[in-house]
Amino acid sequence: MNARLRWRKFLSNFMLTMTGVCAVVSVAVLFFILGCLVYQGGTSINWNFFTKLPVPVGETGGGMANAIVGTGELLILATLFGVPIGFFGAVYLAEFSGSAMAFVVRYAADLLNGVPSIVIGIFAYAVAVHPFGHFSTYAGGFALGLMMIPITLRSTEEFLLAVPRTLREGAMALGASKWKTIVTVIVPAAYRGILTAILLAVARVAGETAPLLFTAFGNTYWSKGLKDATSSLPAVIYSYALSPYDDWHRQAWAAGLVLLVLVLVINIVARGILSRGISVPR
Repeated sequence: MNARLRWRKFLSNFMLTMTGVCAVVSVAVLFFILGCLVYQGGTSINWNFFTKLPVPVGETGGGMANAIVGTGELLILATLFGVPIGFFGAVYLAEFSGSAMAFVVRYAADLLNGVPSIVIGIFAYAVAVHPFGHFSTYAGGFALGLMMIPITLRSTEEFLLAVPRTLREGAMALGASKWKTIVTVIVPAAYRGILTAILLAVARVAGETAPLLFTAFGNTYWSKGLKDATSSLPAVIYSYALSPYDDWHRQAWAAGLVLLVLVLVINIVARGILSRGISVPR
C-alpha cells in the first residue's frame, strides 16, 4: 500500500514538474523571439524610421513611414468590412437561428478560419484586383476583412451566449421586442467581450503577408489614395528579408519588432478588457 502511494505521489510530482517545464518553455519561446528582434532591429528604430520613406537601392538609411501608415489603413478597412458582418452573423446565430442552420454557419465559419491565407489572397485578387486592372488598398482591406469575419463571428457568438438568459427574459417580460432586447440589454452586457473579439481579430490579421502580395502589393512612395497600391509592414519585411542588402535586412528586423509590439499591445489590451468580466455598464 505504501509503495502504491509513493508511486502515485511520484507520478503526480513528475507530471506537475513536466507541466511547469512546458509552461516555461512556451513563455521562453515568446521572450526569445522578442529578444532576438530587439537585438537585431532595436538599433535601427529611430525617428527617421517612423517619418522617412525608403531610400533607393544601394543607399543606407531611410524609413518605413509609408508602410506604417499603409498597415493602419489596411487594418481600418478590414475592420470596417469584416467586423459588421461577423458581428451581425454572431447576433443571428446566438438569438435567431435554429440548430440546423446554426450548425451549418458555424461549420462554414470554422472552415473559413482554417483556409490558408494565400488562398484568401488569390480569391481577393480574382474579385477585387483583376476586374479593375490594378492593385489597391481597398483590395488589401477586403482580403484581411475576409479573414476577420470568422474570428469575429465565433468569438462574438460565445460572448453573446454567455449573457444570462434571465436578462433576456426580464427585458421581454417588460414588453421589449426581440431587437430592442438585443440592442439595449444583450449587446451592452457583452460589450467587453465583443470589443475583445474585435481586437483579437485585428491582431490576428495584422501580420498577414500573403493576401497583401496579391492585393495591396506594395509601394515605395506614399499611396495616392485608397484606389492605389500601398505599402505595408508585412510585405516590406518579406521583400527586405529576401534582398541581398545588409541595411535592408537591418530594417526588416526593425519592422518585425514594430509589428510584434503592435500585436502584443493589441493582445494585452484585449486581455485587459476581458479580465474585467462581462457586465452591463452603469
